[in-house]
Amino acid sequence: MRITMATKYYPPHIGGIESHVRDLSEALVSAGHQVKVISSNENHTYEEATINGVEVVRLPRLTEQAATPIARHYGEVLSHEARCSDLVHFHFPYPWGEFAWIYRSESRTVPYVVTYHTDIVRQKKALAFYRPFLNVFLDRARLIMASSPNLIEHSPFLSSRAEKCRHVDFGLNLTHIADNPAALSLAAELRTSLRSGPAAPDRPLVLFVGRLIYYKGVDVLVEAMPFVDAEFVIVGTGPLAEEMRRRAVELGVADRLHVIGRASDEDIAAWYHAADVLALPSVETSEAFGLVQIEAHAAGTPVVSTLLKSGVPYANLDGITGYSVAPNDAGALADGINRVLDDPSHAAQLGAQAKERALSTFSVSRMVENVTAVYNEALGMSIRQNEGT
Repeated sequence: MRITMATKYYPPHIGGIESHVRDLSEALVSAGHQVKVISSNENHTYEEATINGVEVVRLPRLTEQAATPIARHYGEVLSHEARCSDLVHFHFPYPWGEFAWIYRSESRTVPYVVTYHTDIVRQKKALAFYRPFLNVFLDRARLIMASSPNLIEHSPFLSSRAEKCRHVDFGLNLTHIADNPAALSLAAELRTSLRSGPAAPDRPLVLFVGRLIYYKGVDVLVEAMPFVDAEFVIVGTGPLAEEMRRRAVELGVADRLHVIGRASDEDIAAWYHAADVLALPSVETSEAFGLVQIEAHAAGTPVVSTLLKSGVPYANLDGITGYSVAPNDAGALADGINRVLDDPSHAAQLGAQAKERALSTFSVSRMVENVTAVYNEALGMSIRQNEGT
């Protein structure tokens, strides 16, 4: 099968959607399919490359508005590739790409599917303008994939189209985390390095991994720190970093806040093992899933996350792989973390259940099998529709 992936960016651009598109594309190639990715570049140049068997085209970025790159000739290039493909697979949201596509004749003739990663939450004015085009884009799609049943139920754009939605779990390459002797060894070193300072020798470790941006809720995590006797390790960068540090000083907890910044995949895997609990205190449904939860689970680490109307509670099952608490509530977050830390035996049980679910449910092979089934269903629908015209 020849598949064209339409997406905003592609790695090495950092982001959860970008990582998913790479993992899926490379796995499809390994399964015998041909995959070509059309994306925006991070600069004004045109680039082509074949990366691990995936053909990648990066179009010149003219500018970026509301986190949306405006890529030169996106519609034309996508249409050309669509005519050479069995199917086009969009990764929403990328308003520029979707807008460009619906004005091409191929959007009516070439079958396409959509992975709906998240609702557009913050850009409300832009959404008001974009809504009519988005409705056309989704209505013309053969099928829509979502990472959780929660997203299908709660998204205003998916709930009304539930009959054409398919729940497909993400697949992650977790071998560098689960049962990795190198990660376990480094994890012991990391815990020792924290304890070499003023930290109490027996103080547990609370981990946060992610960008320091508005919807991740790292500010709520800092507000919870006075109520949790633990070291807090922050792996990530972003515009809220300085505000987070300043607030930690005001609360008198700066000595227990360790901001690591960027880290390699190997170091992040070790931090998952080093931690007693991962906190994901997201406050907006822009956090559509929270893949870091599954990564922590692969290390056998329970998670405390928030009860958003998104896939976050599906990724972390309350009472099974960790705990879910009310969003934007520092007291509830602290209580959830303490619930894990105060009962090590139950925490170990949660971690074991989390690891088993991560490795069985969120495997790359299972994702490829399910995505391919959606492709085949969409192509079958296309054939039946053509025969009926």
